[in-house]
Amino acid sequence: MQPTLVLNVVGLTPAMIGAASPNLKRLAENGKKLSLQTINPAVTCSVQSTFLTGLSPQDHGIVANGWYFRELNEVRFWLQPNRLVQGEKLWHLAKKKNPDFTVANLFWWYNMATDADIAVTPRPMYPADGRKIPDIHAQPLSLRKELNDRFGTFPLFNFWGPTSSIKSSQWIGDCARYINDQYNPTLNLVYLPHLDYVLQQTGPDSKETLAELRKIDKVCGELIEQAQNDGRHVIVLSEYGVSAVDQPIHINRALRDAGMIEVREELGRELLDTYASHAFAVSDHQIAHIYIRDPKNIEKVKTIISALDGVEHVFAPQQEKEFGLAHERSGELVALASKNAWFTYYYWQHDEKAPDFARTVDIHRKPGYDPAELFLDQKITFPKLKLVWLLLRKNLGFRGLMDVIGLDASLVKGSHGRADMPKDKGAIFMTSAPDLVEGQEIHASQIRDVILKHIFPS
Repeated sequence: MQPTLVLNVVGLTPAMIGAASPNLKRLAENGKKLSLQTINPAVTCSVQSTFLTGLSPQDHGIVANGWYFRELNEVRFWLQPNRLVQGEKLWHLAKKKNPDFTVANLFWWYNMATDADIAVTPRPMYPADGRKIPDIHAQPLSLRKELNDRFGTFPLFNFWGPTSSIKSSQWIGDCARYINDQYNPTLNLVYLPHLDYVLQQTGPDSKETLAELRKIDKVCGELIEQAQNDGRHVIVLSEYGVSAVDQPIHINRALRDAGMIEVREELGRELLDTYASHAFAVSDHQIAHIYIRDPKNIEKVKTIISALDGVEHVFAPQQEKEFGLAHERSGELVALASKNAWFTYYYWQHDEKAPDFARTVDIHRKPGYDPAELFLDQKITFPKLKLVWLLLRKNLGFRGLMDVIGLDASLVKGSHGRADMPKDKGAIFMTSAPDLVEGQEIHASQIRDVILKHIFPS
């Protein structure tokens, strides 16, 4: 078996390989660089599941980063149980080839209750007093203390939200190098999300993106150098490219205007009532699953959504197989935004009625993905001062709402979800072993078998 390191550098594209990324450029020049044809929807959970199973979302069941669980009457995003992914994973096949094979999964999604040998993933603590305390889940359980003692607490608030920074990816990189040294897994899967933040905040062509590219290249360089010194193959890939966007689509507000959405008022604020609603959308970047209670309303809802500015296509049930999303978890309709547009989850018509969690970083309670969580509310006079004050109160044990996120969707400058990106601005695949891949392009569904070929080259 040939030990292999796989770096998932989110948002990395062929156009980014150059002077601002010398370590990645060196890997490409000494190895091989291919464009990677990603899948629909081009979102993290779906693409990673395809990488690890070789299946499409309609076969592995991860139809987005979150969906409507009909049996629970709840929209759930960013869940972690590995059994949500249907199909045989990469490491199952590898262990059949050689029982001595071991895998470390570091921060790839669906990384709890997993049969991977080593797993590390964010898992905050939520005490009853309302605090959110950074922490990790690790397997074996003893690894949690081992990593915390060595590297300090995982910087959760730099992993997502308005204070996102290189600190979280650097922590993951340090963790990955430690795992290589101490546990020597045959395969080390490493998720490095840093670029994703700035790409959504400022867009793919901004000077800020170039500066952050240099930072993540440094982290990659440290990992690549260690791996090559240890005789490991190195694969660098990404899940998708990010489009420049300037048009949020308020799909649920349109459905509400048409009388399709019902809300429940609590303490003067509105909560989406999924069961009572005739139709509602679960938005995820540039795709949206539309769940419709009565099939008789499908054509009516399709007409409403198709008429929205920024919506490029609405897939009816019979078309979802063609789009790769014919699964029971999918909506009755699936909408695709234009390349310059994306879907918000907003369903309220007046901001004073927005739920309390709308102005917070709360990835689990929001019934859709919310990139506005990357921005501090510009209406707050001194937003950073307020953030520090609220954190201080939290640490002292006082209850309080971390309401520092605005509701201005126009701030978002980058999004993704579409598979049809130009090759130079789409996903990428690079390897230190050029003889193990052919051609100039690879499909996301081939990644599982290509990784296996790196581990078992003969």
